[in-house]
Amino acid sequence: MVRPDPEEAPAMDIPAPPAPAAPSAVPGPAAPGTAAPGSTGPAPAAAVPSGLPDLADPGFWRLPRPDRLAAFARLRAVGAPVRFGPPEGPGGFHALVRHADVQEASRTPRVFASAPGVTTPEPAGWVKALFGDSMVNLDDPEHAALRRIVGRAFTPRLLAAAEENVRAVAERLVDEVIRDRPGDFVAAIASRLPFEIICDLMGVPGHHRREIARRIDEASRDIGVGRGRLRMPGRGLRALAHLHLVMGKLARERRREPREDLITALVTADVDGQALDARRLGAFFSLLLVAGVETTRNALAHGLVLLGDHPAQRELLAAEPERYGDGAVEEIVRHSTPIIQFRRTVTAEYALGGRVFRPGEKVVLFYASANRDEAVFADPDAFDITRSPNPHLGYGGGGPHYCLGAHLARQEMKAVFRELLSRTENLRATGPAELIDSSFDNRVRALPFTFTPRRHRG
Repeated sequence: MVRPDPEEAPAMDIPAPPAPAAPSAVPGPAAPGTAAPGSTGPAPAAAVPSGLPDLADPGFWRLPRPDRLAAFARLRAVGAPVRFGPPEGPGGFHALVRHADVQEASRTPRVFASAPGVTTPEPAGWVKALFGDSMVNLDDPEHAALRRIVGRAFTPRLLAAAEENVRAVAERLVDEVIRDRPGDFVAAIASRLPFEIICDLMGVPGHHRREIARRIDEASRDIGVGRGRLRMPGRGLRALAHLHLVMGKLARERRREPREDLITALVTADVDGQALDARRLGAFFSLLLVAGVETTRNALAHGLVLLGDHPAQRELLAAEPERYGDGAVEEIVRHSTPIIQFRRTVTAEYALGGRVFRPGEKVVLFYASANRDEAVFADPDAFDITRSPNPHLGYGGGGPHYCLGAHLARQEMKAVFRELLSRTENLRATGPAELIDSSFDNRVRALPFTFTPRRHRG
């Protein structure tokens, strides 16, 4: 789900820290073995220290998640970011694994740029030309201009209606679950809730939704590890093309017949004489669906596992949902970290984490590691819904790319678990989650679950 830029909507409660300007010189001394300030070209990369994992090897992402988290702990203990991939030329990257480093890079976007792309591999030029560039791949001033258009479309009235709809949809889905007793939590609730909320918010008619849901599954099904490499197959691009066609059709309809929905607000917004054309609307909608649905779905699924594995925490939340609901959501997001990493491209010489980075180098921000940093989180592997403070980076590390959907994603999770825990008992998974190997997100394909309905709602 989407929320406005905090600077454009001061009434909302999640500030995005301002991004500092790019430094004119290296703000700290060079780390041993790195390039000296004033030199040109990427610094020579040292070999990966013995005993450390190779994050560029797809085999690493097939390891059990506890093994990967233990490997990140070893990387955090290294004195400077480690380079992975080819020692020279394209394809290599430095891993930012400590909380402070990920946060600083996030809040220094003029040095750690999102363009030309935050995913691996970067989007091809022809893909951008055909489908438009996603907000996550843009830097200012283009990113700021697009964010203003989107932010001003989210009027207080639209947001209030969306939050009320979250509660209504959560209640209806739990009604259906109690009535039908489905076996898969992902199909029954975790996928459906964010998808229906986004479609309702945008104003997507019901007759389009089944096909759109199928296309989303195609677009995201095989992003991950396979055939010895990380890939996104061509059918994902075909799915995105379909989403763009649907959005283009709806945009034309809304210009002729405006309604009280987000599509109307986006195609009729006038910020510095601009609104979203069909291509940018399609790119925005694709981002909402593929990112918004997948991240919330995975957080909900992991949340069910965590609450079932920690019955004392589950009962604490069930007994006092208003007191512990916010903390439960934050701890679920920290512990599961739905988005594992994003990439940045260095644009200016900069010292960070014991290394001097050079223009053209790539860094990868590993949120999954930052959220287990022992320097920030006491007993980081524990699941504790009372954890305070909890400065996790599950929605990004701050700066202009802080997640637009954070506010309503939180509302969705709170609403679902409030309904489930007040109306059922012994809610838990009945088997292991069916996980998908991925270096990008912590994805759950299916999750068997069970519960006992309460005789009276309480």
